[in-house]
Amino acid sequence: MPLLLLDLDNTLVDRDAAFRTAVAGFLAEHGLPDSDLTWVTTIDASGYTARHEVAAALTDRYGDVVPTAAIRALLDNGVADHVFLTRSSREALSKAQADGWTCVIVTNGRTVQQEAKMRNTGLDQLVQGWVISETVGHKKPEPEIFHAAAAAVGLPLPGAWVIGDSPHADVAGAEALGLRSVWVTDGRPWSQDSYQPTHTAKDVASAIGHAMRNQG
Repeated sequence: MPLLLLDLDNTLVDRDAAFRTAVAGFLAEHGLPDSDLTWVTTIDASGYTARHEVAAALTDRYGDVVPTAAIRALLDNGVADHVFLTRSSREALSKAQADGWTCVIVTNGRTVQQEAKMRNTGLDQLVQGWVISETVGHKKPEPEIFHAAAAAVGLPLPGAWVIGDSPHADVAGAEALGLRSVWVTDGRPWSQDSYQPTHTAKDVASAIGHAMRNQG
């Protein structure tokens, strides 16, 4: 059975859009200026800034007027509460499964938060497994997390496709293991010279379709 390794944030789901929605609600609820949306999202850096650093920055800025519990709730639950799966992504995953592909989510992040996103979107019912960096003790692009993903479903790793939005975590991770990759561009140009994705696609549905058409 062919193996498809899929990133979660900003690949299968629009993590940044969900975070913006959550932050906008947070600012409105606490009477904070709308213009702070840009500041918060910049600090967050698409989730790449460590949670404790984001929490410290928000506490420093809003601690006098916002309870610590509200900041914690935003960072722990905000994305999971607002994230959703597009119809095209859902259909692409269903078709891949129907065609015999084994789909596994490979994601960096905290286990509780990432699993909440999967449950809230129904992704937990559309894939055959997942591995999360906090659980396995390795982060993409480290090879161990990709090996753990293949082991989770009892399949060999060679021949798998990797689909993701991160040049470093997803494409470089695939390159180091000799795996094929599809980079989800979201309108961005490729800017790395030392490695290249096998293919680029505008969204995850197109990426899954390309992998399915090029199984051999």
